Amino acid sequence: MTTERAEDYLKAIEKIIERKGYAQVKDVSRELELSSPSVTGMFKKLTKMGYINYEKYGGVTLTEEGEKIAKSTMEKHSIIRDFLLILGLDEDTSNQDACKIEHVLAPETFEMLTKFVEFINMKDEWPCWMDHFRHYDETGEYIDCKVSEKDKCPIHGEKQQ
Repeated sequence: MTTERAEDYLKAIEKIIERKGYAQVKDVSRELELSSPSVTGMFKKLTKMGYINYEKYGGVTLTEEGEKIAKSTMEKHSIIRDFLLILGLDEDTSNQDACKIEHVLAPETFEMLTKFVEFINMKDEWPCWMDHFRHYDETGEYIDCKVSEKDKCPIHGEKQQ
């Protein structure tokens, strides 16, 4: 079992490797806004845990297990961020909150969030009920989607079914 801190390091290493092909202490230090000695200390721990290959003054690579954890953490972050964006939060808040939430979600919760994000993104058009939610968020006014055949949606104008 990995710690949140270890997951953050592995994710940072993976992002850097994807971006520039390799990672070094200074890169991770910059990415996580930590001192080089702190990163070096954690690299030693991650090496003992079998998640990275690290040579002093050299580069760092992820082991197969380290890469698996990094990619899983990145996927969780991406799904959670997308979910929060769907809800209407801004990019910065969505990213910051996704960083916190990605470590504590139960697998069932993550699976359901994944299905929800996939469901929303399956169609080319935005679901009507999401516009209703946004309207509620902005005004506090609930719009009943079950209006009669003769009534029209106050937001969309078309008849509701």
